[in-house]
Amino acid sequence: MTTSGEICAVVLAAGEGTRLRPLTEHVPKALCPVGNVTLLDRALARVAGLGLTGPDRVAVNACYLGGQVVDRVGSRAHLSVEPGDPLGTAGGIGNLRDWIAGRGVLVGNADAYLADPHAAPGPDIAALFDGWDGETVRLLGQPAPDPREPGTFSGHRFVGFSLLPWQRVRDLPPTFGDLVRTVWRPAEAAGALEVVAFPGTFYDTGTPGDYLAANLHAAGDGNLIDPAATVTGHCERSVVGADAVVAGAVNRSVVWPGATVRPDERLHGVIRAADGLTVTTC
Repeated sequence: MTTSGEICAVVLAAGEGTRLRPLTEHVPKALCPVGNVTLLDRALARVAGLGLTGPDRVAVNACYLGGQVVDRVGSRAHLSVEPGDPLGTAGGIGNLRDWIAGRGVLVGNADAYLADPHAAPGPDIAALFDGWDGETVRLLGQPAPDPREPGTFSGHRFVGFSLLPWQRVRDLPPTFGDLVRTVWRPAEAAGALEVVAFPGTFYDTGTPGDYLAANLHAAGDGNLIDPAATVTGHCERSVVGADAVVAGAVNRSVVWPGATVRPDERLHGVIRAADGLTVTTC
């Protein structure tokens, strides 16, 4: 599927990931791996699946540990490095107004894990574009358990991607703000917001529990072990990254690239990072 030439994409990757600490003390949330692929790479692959590639069509913002994000993106996208503190979802878009330059913009949160067994990344969210009038705000959503709960839109929870018309973007200032208050709710009040249902699986990966769940979903019913890992111990429904060493036992856990599980260790339901850092999910 290829989008119209009047569309660009912005992947938001500036956040600190405070709820994932201490995992994000030295690695920005966007570069945390899910299924041995960084969240940022997953987001870029999804927009590429829509025909959006290169620095003319795709931008990534960065702030917290931004140098790592810049290095990871390289020449794949236009980079918007925010000085000081992150500008938020609206400020990050406002900071890119000159680059967006009159186009509609697909905005994706780098920390959104999406998976649809019936469609590849990109085509799985292509319904956002179907019949779009270029004036309505569209949100990707899933039905909320309680459609009246705060933060819902037409009874749906937001699941990581939105489509914004230029007229809703052109006046956003490059100062801190969020899209909920500055764009989505005003559009909803004006009858100019639509929710497009996402039929697959979604995790926002913002907490250790959801981050682990996303990894286990990516692993399926078995293990997902990078070919460059060394596993002499036992793995069950776990994800093991490149250059990791597993000599003990891991069950329903994530072992980050370069991390080690000693022969005497038995890990269950945790994230093991480098330097022996272990984060529980309960």
